[in-house]
Parts: sequence; structure tokens; C-alpha cells
Amino acid sequence: MHRIFALLIAISGLLASCGDSNVPEKKEAYRLLEGETMGTYYKVTVNDPDGKVTKESLDSLLVALNMEVSTYIDSSVISRFNQAKDSFLVVRAPHFLTNLDRSSAVDSLSGGAFDPTVMPLVNYWGFGYTPKKPVTKVDSSRVRELIGLVGMENLKWSVLGDSLRMVKAKPGIQLDFSAIAKGYGVDLVGRLIQSMGIDDVLVEIGGEVRAWGLSPRGDAWRVGVNVPEEDAGLTEVYSTLALKDRAMATSGNYRNLYEVDGVKYSHTIDPVSGFPERNRLLSATILAADCMTADALATACMVLGPEKAISFLEGLPEVDALLIFSAENGGMQSWSTKGLQDASGK
Repeated sequence: MHRIFALLIAISGLLASCGDSNVPEKKEAYRLLEGETMGTYYKVTVNDPDGKVTKESLDSLLVALNMEVSTYIDSSVISRFNQAKDSFLVVRAPHFLTNLDRSSAVDSLSGGAFDPTVMPLVNYWGFGYTPKKPVTKVDSSRVRELIGLVGMENLKWSVLGDSLRMVKAKPGIQLDFSAIAKGYGVDLVGRLIQSMGIDDVLVEIGGEVRAWGLSPRGDAWRVGVNVPEEDAGLTEVYSTLALKDRAMATSGNYRNLYEVDGVKYSHTIDPVSGFPERNRLLSATILAADCMTADALATACMVLGPEKAISFLEGLPEVDALLIFSAENGGMQSWSTKGLQDASGK
């Protein structure tokens, strides 16, 4: 699932801070590296005066990740699994396996709201790797048929040494890691940079972010959450959150959608009903220790809707969240965990 919802605002003062005589000399060491990956962009802001981090090293790492988890690359591990009829064997696919394991864990934790086997339905509704084509006439019988392919109980896997063996209960079972892979990519890039002995870094991939250490200002990184409206600009911010040694991911249904006969269909597919989710929740922002988890939990909340999402999040004391949803009067209202309320002084 593609998401472009969290707006990075920490970069805006980077060049200005480097030229400010009141800013300590060490802040001039921050560099910005940018590129493209996973159908979107990446940005890395890093305190790296010696130039240890290169765009080439980041691109190489992200290419390797895509070769395991991208459904848009025919030869990737996930694409080869999706094309397999019954069983699948692959040697050394650590990124694929990590995404599979974490997806399964979040699916179980959320009561089935995050199911990576939803790919056949994602394709049916025109949001997958098949040619993008809006559904102009819904075939309910076809949707029910595809629901039969959804469910982690239909998939078994085992690891022996470097080999991963997977068995499908049904030939048409397919995986989709698009709602978790960008978050994993953020974590992966961050770990690479930290292995170089660098402490201050902010990594963003398509709006999913993770921060370590201090920003160029010498304090926590500041990251904005977009106003969840279709016509809102990418610079329109609903709220700004502070991040330090933490990750943030936002999911929403206000950009990647289409409309047919007055009905809007969004890219968030409910694995149970088989239909694009339509509820009052406009966006879900999750703060967690790692971006992979935050990414998956944000999507799960969008499927659950505001009431169930709040109940779900109240049982996860290790994460913080900001939910924005439609009010009965047509406006917007929000709910946040106590951790965010305390941080903002509310």
C-alpha cells in the first residue's frame, strides 16, 4: 500500500542553520542525500562531515531490498513466490523473511486487520502490480472467490539454514509487503549508517521516518503530519511531532484512491470484507521503536476504523499514536495516546 502522508519538515532549516553564525560549528557537518526507491523517494539527513555515507551505498542496499520484496520486479523473491503454484524454495532471502515474519506477527496482533495475503484483492481493486484499472462494476462473486485466497492460515513456511521453504494451501495465494516494506527500508538504511559510527541521522522513505540522535538544530527531529484531505498540499501540516531514537509512519485513505459513480474506493483493502475500507478514520500516525512496526500498525488501524483502532492501541503501551477522523459535523477531530498528549502539554 502506497503512502505519502508524513511530511518531513526538519530539512527545511538545514541550509539556513549551516550558515548561521549562532549555530555551533559541528552542525555544518549535516548532509542531505536523496534518491528514488519503491516507487517513491528517500531522504537521508546525516551528521557525516567525513562523507562516509554515499548515495551509491544507499542505492545498492535499497536495490537489494527491492529484489526481495517488490511485486513490481518480475524476478524478485516475492514475485517468484506469487507466481508459484503450490510450493516455493529460496536460498538466502533475509529481507523477504523478515517482512513475512513481522507481517504475520502484526496480523495476529491486530486480529486479522493486517494480512499480507491480501494481494489478490489489491490487484482486483486496481491498486496492485497489475495494470491500474478502476473497478467500474463490482463483481461480488469474484470478490468472495478472492477472499478465499486470503488468510495466513493458508500459508506455511519453515527455515533450514539459509533456505526458506513455503507451501501454499491454494495456488492463487499471493503476498503483498507494500504496507510494511518502506518502514523496513527505513530501518535498514538507518542500521547501515549507524554501523559506520554515526549517531545523528534521519531517514525517510515515502513519508515513513526514523530518527536517531539530534537534528541540525541540536534538539529532537521535528516531523509533520499532513492534513488528511484530498486537496491538501504536501506542505499543509495538521500536527508536528518530535522524534528522537524513534520511528513514525502514517497511513491514510485520502490520496491513493479513485471515484466511480460518486463512490470513492481507497487503496486500503479490508481482508475480511474484501472491499476497500470506508470508515471515518482519515489517517493513522504511529510512533514506535522501529519503522517497520509503525508502518504495519498504521495500516492495521486504517482497516479497524477509529473506535476499534483506539481500543487496539490502548493495549499497546510501547507505541504512541495520533488518529485523525471525520467528526459528525463534517469537520475533523483527533485522538492521541497519553504519551503524545504529555509531550505536547495537552
